[in-house]
Amino acid sequence: MSETAQRSQSESAGQQPKGEEPQKATGGKRGGGDPASRGRTTIADGVVEKIAGLAARDVMGVHAMGSGFARTLGAVRDRVPGGGKSVTRGVKAEVGEVQTALDLEIVVEYGVPIADVAAGVRENVISAVERMTGLEVVEVNIAVSDVKLPDDEEDDESEQPRLQ
Repeated sequence: MSETAQRSQSESAGQQPKGEEPQKATGGKRGGGDPASRGRTTIADGVVEKIAGLAARDVMGVHAMGSGFARTLGAVRDRVPGGGKSVTRGVKAEVGEVQTALDLEIVVEYGVPIADVAAGVRENVISAVERMTGLEVVEVNIAVSDVKLPDDEEDDESEQPRLQ
């Protein structure tokens, strides 16, 4: 048998020919490349919504998040044992691989400049989401659905219950 025939026969059997070193497919490194670049990281819409909701609530002049109906349902849910407050109320996120877009619905306090509150919310939300997720925030759309008047008592916790 010729040397070429022996080499091809031993390679097909999974053996190395005599006198030859095994070749490493990865160039000598295990796993190939930087550990941080191995695999994918995906971030759920709900994660971005929570970050954005908390960041928006931190801005002075924001009274609540969500429409009147959503706040009413949320108030009922908050009173149910184990219901807890929903930090994603009034926030909708669309998350891609490297970018995200957000829609927020807010209620502002009476007397504060709405344009200033919206700018503050936009700035705080973009900063928090980009810092925590690494995603690029391409837009933050803000809808002001209501104004909290000083004499509105629907959300005040100082109100006494009707039944004792």
